[in-house]
Amino acid sequence: MKNAGVSESFEQDGADARVSLFPDMLITAIGLDFECQAQANGYAFIAGVDEVGRGCLAGPVVAAACILDTTLPLPDGLDDSKKLTAAKRAGIAEELKQTAIAYAVGQIEADEIDRINILEATKNAMLAAIAALTPAADFLLIDALHLKRSPLPQRAIIKGDSISASIAAASILAKTYRDGLMAEYGSEYPGYGFAEHKGYAAASHYVALRKQGHCPIHRVSFRGVLPDDLSPSDKTSLFSDAASKPIKETT
Repeated sequence: MKNAGVSESFEQDGADARVSLFPDMLITAIGLDFECQAQANGYAFIAGVDEVGRGCLAGPVVAAACILDTTLPLPDGLDDSKKLTAAKRAGIAEELKQTAIAYAVGQIEADEIDRINILEATKNAMLAAIAALTPAADFLLIDALHLKRSPLPQRAIIKGDSISASIAAASILAKTYRDGLMAEYGSEYPGYGFAEHKGYAAASHYVALRKQGHCPIHRVSFRGVLPDDLSPSDKTSLFSDAASKPIKETT
């Protein structure tokens, strides 16, 4: 599968320093390189971890953890969820649910995001997903973040969803789960367009906020959610953009 070339110098990170993993690995395509190296060093259940929804104005931040069966072929087209169509993501997610050794989802709601901030909420969602895995993971591959509160050995990989199959799988599971939630919220809280933009900062979303005010799933600590958060020039620009641009799904 095609992918942007990425060079990763990859070493053991985390609480367990028994081995040194992944010295000078050059990863240029999505695959199981990291997972197989971890297995070669004695780890059995390597979980990829990723999140979706950090930049949204509404809805939870969602994380998924996924332990792939490395003896099976990868789902056709497996990649970073942002690079796939909704239909392709849905098909791969269903396949992963049937073939993965384990997967789990964690979510942190908008009110908790407002209370502790989005970065800490993201980490909590990841920790919740990891804790829910059965069997439990013994090594973590995480997209861009390090989880100091996890005792498991781990590695944060920049753009990990483009070069680690397990992280890509987690990104797809998190994205499809959250998109389903936001579609349900679209029916529960009509007029905001949640089913279309999934709670992201689309111009049409800001317009709905100005017309209707915020609802219970909005993150009131995020700029633009409350009426006084935007300057007059911001508001003019947003209304103009909304009138001229169609709504498109945001990844």
